[in-house]
Order: sequence, then C-alpha cells, then structure tokens
Amino acid sequence: MKRHVSYQWMLREVMATRGIFTATDLSPLLLQRGIELSSVQVWRLVTRIPERLSLPVLAALCDILDVTPAELIATRAEAVAPRRTATAGAEVVDFTATIRPKRARITPEP
Repeated sequence: MKRHVSYQWMLREVMATRGIFTATDLSPLLLQRGIELSSVQVWRLVTRIPERLSLPVLAALCDILDVTPAELIATRAEAVAPRRTATAGAEVVDFTATIRPKRARITPEP
C-alpha cells in the first residue's frame, strides 16, 4: 500500500497571530538573524507554499515567531489504494472474430 504525503505551510497564519501582517514587516526581522533575502523572496515565502526551504531560514522563522517547525508545517500522510490496471485476458473482446467489415460493391450506372 502506498502513502501520499502532503503538507500545509502555516507561516501567514502564525505571523498574523504574532501581529506581523506583511512580508515587509518580516524582512528586517530575518535580516537581524543573518538571513538576507530580497523583498520578492520574502513575499514568496509568505504568500506561497515553498517546495524547498533552507534550515537557516526555517530556524530564523521559528526564532522570530517563537514556534517550532511543526507549528509552521502541518503534515499529513494517508494511504492510497493502488491503481487498478487491466490484466491480460480479463474481459477482453476480440473484435477480429466478432465484427467483420462488409465488402463494398461498386456497380456501373446503366
């Protein structure tokens, strides 16, 4: 049985509970901890779900917001049923034996 793992990025919600509402407010706090990101990078960090995140950035966010990584990243894993595939010979209809085209007759006009 396969498992599907997903996650939810909770940064924006956690920031709001701490009174930080914009990426612009977060930038100087990251800079104080040695994390130099452009304003666009910080905006993406806040507004989108990151596919990759460096540990120094995660540690800085946890320090700024006084949370653990588990409070920023909610994970979920669920079992996924295997896909059913057709097996050889199972309910296969052989059309070559059952359907035959009818030969066309072309007759000249009188």
